[in-house]
Formats: sequence, C-alpha cells, structure tokens
Amino acid sequence: MPHILSAPHHLAKAKSVIFLFMAGAPSQLDLFDFKPKLSQLEGQPIPASVVGDQRYAFINPDAGLLGPRFEFRKHGKCGAELSSALPYLSDIVDDIAIVKGMHTDQFNHAPAQIFMNSGSPLPGRPSMGSWVVYGLGAETRDLPSFVVLSSGGGTSGGSANWSNGFLPGKFAGVPFRNAGDPILFVSNPPGVDQEAQAETISLVNTLNRQRYDLLHDPQIETRIENYETAFRMQSRAPELMDLSSESLHTLEMYGVDPNEGSFARNCLLARRLVERGVRFVNVYHRGWDHHSDVRGGLRKECAATDRASAALVRDLKQRGMLDDTLVVWGGEFGRTPMVESTAALARVDGRDHHPQAFTMWLAGGGIKSGFALGKTDDLGFHVVDNPVHVHDLQATVLNQLGLDHQRLTYRYQGRDFRLTDVHGRVVSELLA
Repeated sequence: MPHILSAPHHLAKAKSVIFLFMAGAPSQLDLFDFKPKLSQLEGQPIPASVVGDQRYAFINPDAGLLGPRFEFRKHGKCGAELSSALPYLSDIVDDIAIVKGMHTDQFNHAPAQIFMNSGSPLPGRPSMGSWVVYGLGAETRDLPSFVVLSSGGGTSGGSANWSNGFLPGKFAGVPFRNAGDPILFVSNPPGVDQEAQAETISLVNTLNRQRYDLLHDPQIETRIENYETAFRMQSRAPELMDLSSESLHTLEMYGVDPNEGSFARNCLLARRLVERGVRFVNVYHRGWDHHSDVRGGLRKECAATDRASAALVRDLKQRGMLDDTLVVWGGEFGRTPMVESTAALARVDGRDHHPQAFTMWLAGGGIKSGFALGKTDDLGFHVVDNPVHVHDLQATVLNQLGLDHQRLTYRYQGRDFRLTDVHGRVVSELLA
C-alpha cells in the first residue's frame, strides 16, 4: 500500500500537479498582456513616476518604451487576447485561466526561480513538490512521487528548485534523463539477473537497517527506500519511457519524436507519469531570458513549447484526467516595458527583468476555465487589479490538493516552517 503521511486537510480537487516552468522569464507583454499604448509611445522614455526607485541591471530607469513584437487577437468564447506567437494555446484558451497580476519579490534568476519553487529565495528550503509529497504521501510504489524533467539546458536555481531542503531525503525530486535510462544504473549490467539483484539489495538493506537502528539517521532510511524504489523501477521505468504504445495521433499532437529528448517529449512523459500515480512533476524548459531580440527569442521558444503545452491540456482533458490534474505554466518573473539595447553587450530590442508584473496560466484541478484574472496599468509596469503574489499561487496549488498552506508545517531548528512562510492567501477568484 502507498505510504500516506497525513490525510488531506479538506476535500481535494486535484490529486497531481504538472508545473511547466519556463526558466528565464517569458515576456508577458509579447505573449499575454496586450498594451497598445506601448506601441503608441514606443521609443519615448518611461515616466519616472511609474518606475519609482526600481533599479535595473542592464538598462536605465528612463529607457525608451518597447511595443509588443507580435500581433494580438481575441480567441475562444472567453475572448482572451493572445499573441500570434501562441497559436496552439489560442485553440484551448477556453480551458485555461490566465493570471495577469502575478508579482514577485525577486529580481535575479536564481533566487527568483528558487523562490517560485520553494517559497524562499535562498537554497535549503523544501520545494513545492517535496511539500506536496510530505503532506499527501505517494500513490505509486514503482516510481518516485516527485519527478523532474528538463529541456533547453539547466536552470539558474539548479537542484535547489526541486530540493527536499530540511525534509527527509525521500521527499526530494528525482531528475529523469532525456535519453537512455531515465536514471543512471537502473538497468542491470550483463550477467546480473533480477534474482541476483534482489538478493544484493536485500543484503544491503539489512545492513542499512542495522545501522539505522543504531544511529537513527534519516538519511539511512532514505537510502533504504531509494534502493527499494530503484529495484521496482527496473521493471516499471522501461515501460514508462517506451512511447511505442502511444498512437501516431498523440505523438503528432504533441509534436514528439520518440527518439529525441525535447520539451514535447517531456510533456507527454508528464502525462504518463501522473497517469501512473506520480504526485508532482516539474517540467523545466530553459531559454526565455531575452535581453536581446525578444521577437526572435520568443519565436524560437514558443515553437519549442507552445504545441506541447496545449497538447498536454487537450490530452488530459480527452482522457478525463484534467479534472484532477492541475497544470501550471509560467516563469520566475516578467520582462520590462522598456527596451534593452546595449551596444557594449551587443543587445538590441530586448527586455530586462521585471518582478512587478508578469503572467502565468493554470488549467484543470478545479481551476476556472476560460477566465482571466488581474490587470496591469497601461504600460504593463504595475499590477492595478487582483494582484497575485508567488506565495498566493503556492497557497492555491496546495489548496487544490486538499492541503491548507497554514497547517502544512514541519518543525526545524525550533520553529514550524511552511511553503508560504508567514504569507500567502488562496486565490479564491481562480477556483471553479
């Protein structure tokens, strides 16, 4: 039977989460948050009264404004305005909730990514997936309950984004590789059959348990569980990674080449993981840090991600899985309404980091569909209606899983910690 640490605090709407994390920070002004005034005033300096005391790493506070680089149109029954760079998402806009009022406390990539994933800008705190598995336990014994997939290179925050922090090691995210065995050495070497492997692990675990009884070191307990999970994965992992059972229609819908690692393949694997009882899946895609040529950069990354992101929602829905799977899409912060053009760095027509306002979207898991929440000012600089802080998003994700973010705590160094620290509210406006 799966090991459950505690029952949910209240009735859950979702049982699993797929977080599509766009590392580097997509430009909300070119994808989701249409601001015609930026085009009207393009090249003119942004008023000092708007910027306030905000300082920037690569541009002056009075840098010229930059209009949206793509055409926007209304889509779906809800009439949401989306960029032409997102043609596939435009087709499923009635199935998602767009949150335009996101804001964060962090300005640089690594701390902002860690903050989004763990509730703290400093490494060492448990990630959201770790908190979820700690609170709800596992639904599968044959696979890790918290899996990490990545494409486009590593993230600035590194493994701190999926760390267990001060929680026991068994709650850490488990990164899967893009090619070959998902985890190194999951396959037996030549000459070692399953019976020999089972006897080896049994002996090692016996020794580990004796050591644990002596020291009560939680890392030893984690090691025991990892050996056992790895042994069960030897039969389960090959089936998971083998996409030959997927129809040609499904592969084409995602845009997947089964033999190549990609964001599209990871999205399909994410569906297969939650289908097999995995509780939390982080899908990271790096490449969104467009300090120069924001148009070209977005065209490239949207081509790599838009089709598969929309396909994941569509696939979950047609399989009856969207109701209890929460999909979250977004990056660590937004991009400036002002242009970044720095001759010394060979940067032209880019955007700098912008923590005051950015956009994310959610689907399924008891979230309203065909809905937009939040509004920014005419220049897209500040949130002026329905702001949603990073801690609010985290509280809402936990809420949909049946967890109260104020009650999900772990005592460490003399005090109770939680994902949202002493902040956060459930964004009731998003709930269906």
